[in-house]
Amino acid sequence: MPLRDLPCLSPQGSMLSQSKRTNKRKSKGFLSEGLDTECTPTELIQQWSPTHKHQRLLSKGKENDGSQFVLARRSRRKKECTSAGISWDHLPDELLLRVLFYLPLQDLLRMSTVCKRWHRLGLDESLWRSVDLEGLTHMDPALQQVLKTGVQRLRCPRSFVEELRFTDTGPLQILHLDLSSSIIPTSALESIICRCRLLECLSLEGLQLSDSIISALSRNPNLLQLNLSGCSGFSAPVLSDMLQSCSSIEQLNVSWCDFNNDHVKSVVHNVSSGITHFNLSGYRESLTLDDVKVLVTRCPNIHTLDLSDSTLLMADSFPVLKQLKYLRHLSLSRCYHIHLAALTDLGQMFPVLCLLDVFGIVQNSHLPSLKKEMPHVSINSRPFSSIARPTPTSRLPGCLSDRTMWSRRCRLRFKL
Repeated sequence: MPLRDLPCLSPQGSMLSQSKRTNKRKSKGFLSEGLDTECTPTELIQQWSPTHKHQRLLSKGKENDGSQFVLARRSRRKKECTSAGISWDHLPDELLLRVLFYLPLQDLLRMSTVCKRWHRLGLDESLWRSVDLEGLTHMDPALQQVLKTGVQRLRCPRSFVEELRFTDTGPLQILHLDLSSSIIPTSALESIICRCRLLECLSLEGLQLSDSIISALSRNPNLLQLNLSGCSGFSAPVLSDMLQSCSSIEQLNVSWCDFNNDHVKSVVHNVSSGITHFNLSGYRESLTLDDVKVLVTRCPNIHTLDLSDSTLLMADSFPVLKQLKYLRHLSLSRCYHIHLAALTDLGQMFPVLCLLDVFGIVQNSHLPSLKKEMPHVSINSRPFSSIARPTPTSRLPGCLSDRTMWSRRCRLRFKL
């Protein structure tokens, strides 16, 4: 018989239909009604239970960035510091270097002992471009350390150096160097000059040199001003090679060096043709009229010429010097064979002459009459030569300009 005709199966049919309706509700998403029944499995309860509160807060706050949830309270003092300003530790290196640029030498050295980062910034080469170490007692370690920082302008005249030991053999970055009247071993000076390739202005006045030092100067083609006044210890052929290589020299001072006739001829025949300031004084028995003729022919653009203490020169040198059309400053001090009467013709022979030094030739009683003959010329107003010298001796010691080096002051200066 068909099942529907069986009277005892009608309740089961109702149960089957109820089961179908329940499955339809679950398929449509009415899960809440299914969970309310007593036969709901435990797995479904755990699967469809709402998430905990701390899981929704995982993306909120920097404290919850890690895998483990941490409930913490920020310090009120930390909030106040953050809102008040930025810490020094958060500033970039470029901004800190700009601040440190305005510190004097002693403060910069003290600052570099604060921490490792400040020590690195304190020795940055951008802060040590120009240094003045005049007056420093223990020069050896300071000079060695400064040379390592990539200094470009270094002033340390009248210094005392015992020895220098460089572990790095790389070239130095020095452009302007003043070691005038210093006490320094020739070997230590060689270790400095032999590593220079970019020199523009150099003063080694009064130092004991060597052929190695003069040869090393040949590797500086940009040399513009060279002061070797009072130097000794090098030969004439090496001097000739150096002057030929350094063809850009504009100011040269080789006065009162330990020269003989060969040295003087090496200078006259090889000096740069574009030189404008030249000091060849102090060679009483070495500088002749023929040397002056060669010099005038080679260097027609001379503005300042110092031939003082050349006792072999006489008035017949004036027609030769007349070829220098741009001559503005002439020094003939202590050239005793030049008579006073011949000096009166200089005003007409040199129309652009402004300065004339004739110390030892003209007495003070005859000076007014000579000035009357040449009213446009200042006579005996420059007792000392300033050619290629970093700090002209005509300036008063102790003044601000006395610490300059080629008309510029160094930024970092040692103070006693």
